[in-house]
Amino acid sequence: MAKTGSSANQTTVLYAEGDEQVLNSQADAMRKAGYHVEPTMGRKGTEEALRRTNVNLVVLGATLTRNDRHHLPYMVKKAQASARVLVLHTDGEHHPAVDGNVDTGRSMDNVLEKMASLMSQGAGKTPMVKTAAAGK
Repeated sequence: MAKTGSSANQTTVLYAEGDEQVLNSQADAMRKAGYHVEPTMGRKGTEEALRRTNVNLVVLGATLTRNDRHHLPYMVKKAQASARVLVLHTDGEHHPAVDGNVDTGRSMDNVLEKMASLMSQGAGKTPMVKTAAAGK
């Protein structure tokens, strides 16, 4: 398992999936890495959690529908502008509200490394949004 450093202890992660079995196993791995994880099922569960919990990072899993992985990043930024968004699927690559993505099939170590990388970049910085706004 990847070591995420002391910043993981201060990071609240909202982790959303569409499959409960995947959600539970991946959330456990994130907890073991030192993150405080708020697991949610589907779009409605994620929207409710965003209203009641302040988070640093939202991880949208590959078992969510493509539609949910597309719309939820906008909802995250609207609800909590400083939260980072990581999508565990390649369709997040060019999304203006997504801060990072991990290709389908990558290991949990890769996911944890990407989470740590996003959190070390600092809250509120959204390079994908800046690139899109610059017309690139």
